[in-house]
Amino acid sequence: MQTLTSLPDLRVALAERLKPIGLVPTMGYLHQGHLSLIHVARMECETVVASIFVNPTQFGPGEDLATYPRDMEGDLTKLCNEGTDVVWTPTREEMYPPGFQSWVQVEELTQFLEGAMRPGHFRGVTTVVVKLFNAVQPQKAYFGQKDAQQVAVIKQMARDLNFPIEIVVCPTVREFDGLAMSSRNAYLKGDERRTATVLYRALNAAKSAYQSGERSANTLRHLMADTIRAEPLTRMQYVSCAHPLTLKELDWVEQDALFSMAVYIGRTRLIDNFLLEEGVWTTG
Repeated sequence: MQTLTSLPDLRVALAERLKPIGLVPTMGYLHQGHLSLIHVARMECETVVASIFVNPTQFGPGEDLATYPRDMEGDLTKLCNEGTDVVWTPTREEMYPPGFQSWVQVEELTQFLEGAMRPGHFRGVTTVVVKLFNAVQPQKAYFGQKDAQQVAVIKQMARDLNFPIEIVVCPTVREFDGLAMSSRNAYLKGDERRTATVLYRALNAAKSAYQSGERSANTLRHLMADTIRAEPLTRMQYVSCAHPLTLKELDWVEQDALFSMAVYIGRTRLIDNFLLEEGVWTTG
């Protein structure tokens, strides 16, 4: 496994690698969810590239950039064990050189949900992903369904900017009790960790009601919200029942819907979602 920091070194290394190239972008502190993306990429691509970069431009004021968990040594061991070919670990100066002033922004899809709660977040995400795409020039790029809005935004960006890259979305990987795996789960302690399963329980409540015949999106949103509010350690930012492509809130649920939420457990902000697509549920 090659571990590289500079962009020129990365380009030299990739020029000698077989295609297709699969890219797995990460911010490090890797868990089984990240490794599942590597595993799928390994099955589908001749060369697997992982990036590790805690992207400062997608963190807002007061968010956890300084304390975001990091474990480069452990990450590299895990990636090596999964058969990763190349790991790119650029510096902040490599990604955002002095005088940097060019940004990529998807306009409409970023107005809702995470975009409404975290102004500027998706501008940072799309800009860094474009830079990763330009650096690696993969044929496929792998993302997790847990970040459903991010997936929708990146797909839109790739279409709009004519990137010849297939965006591969892999299922959310969950802990034994349903909690979606996330690097931020490391912040949860004691009762907070036990309470965190409320996101999964709230989503399952909506799914069960839908399967029992409920089609009112407002009723399903209230059901999720009530489940969350029943836990005293929670602070709900939003619950949503939206169209999975436009992310606009639905009045009535037929065959397609994205059920999603953002909830604080103590000081830790968690997100999760279930996707209903052509009547088929993607929950993990």
